[in-house]
Amino acid sequence: MAKPIEISNLSKTFRGKKGIRVDALRDLSLSIEPGEVFGFLGPNGAGKSTTIKILMGLITATAGSACLFGKEISTAQARLSVGYLPENPALYDFLTGREYLGFVGKSFLMAAADIEARSDEVLGLLELRDAANRPIRSYSKGMVQRLGLAQALLHDPDLYVLDEPMSGLDPIGRALVKDIIRSLKQRGRTVFFSTHITADVEAVCDRVGVIVRGKLEALDSVEHLMRSGIEGYTVQVSGGAPEEGCGYDFRPLKGDGREYYVPKDSFNRFIELISAAGGKVELIETRRKDLEEFFLEIVK
Repeated sequence: MAKPIEISNLSKTFRGKKGIRVDALRDLSLSIEPGEVFGFLGPNGAGKSTTIKILMGLITATAGSACLFGKEISTAQARLSVGYLPENPALYDFLTGREYLGFVGKSFLMAAADIEARSDEVLGLLELRDAANRPIRSYSKGMVQRLGLAQALLHDPDLYVLDEPMSGLDPIGRALVKDIIRSLKQRGRTVFFSTHITADVEAVCDRVGVIVRGKLEALDSVEHLMRSGIEGYTVQVSGGAPEEGCGYDFRPLKGDGREYYVPKDSFNRFIELISAAGGKVELIETRRKDLEEFFLEIVK
């Protein structure tokens, strides 16, 4: 089975101001597996949007190649099974939201009845039904962003390529988009989305790739990053406890309880001390680096 996205040694060079060479992408190679949610993480100007624009046929690469479901990106056929949301959706603002979805549906050769049914469904999903018959020019930035996602969902594609999908959304809108991405994963769809917000990746992604100055600097599963980032544990203990000066920082709790910070490497030893002292472990919480710390270390 062909992979939804296959990128091989992709490079893109621009000529900037005063003819200065800008290497927006440098030998990017990346494969996205069917059914996974992949977070393409990087600071502003790292090459995320450049990569997506190349995949969508909006600009051409200087070198390298890419395929969508085994088809070269140079062909329109490659994008028939893709739902695309650009970073800053530029929609025909004289149309109503429903009219715009109708235009998109016809572009994908959908039947009129299917367009009507799916339009109503995605407008409801993105909480836009009340504004569906208003001109898009009357929409707020967040509403335009949600309509942009609605049009990407309309033809129920197998792959979603979303460039900063939560940009400009309020907390309710961000939570809504995350729920939609989780739902797409449950249905076996593949989602590739760019962002510079690490919390979004941590919340919904299976894997993350970090791109900095056009080069892929890290690629790993979110689960592995979270597990390998464990630094220690906060442990709440009641009853017997290790003697003063045992080497573990603690603070007293109500009653006879204490809360200790225990480094990862000495956790087993600490549990032995608690057991020997006749204590009882009430709560264990992991203390770890979050994805933002990992990201900042790579960028620096």
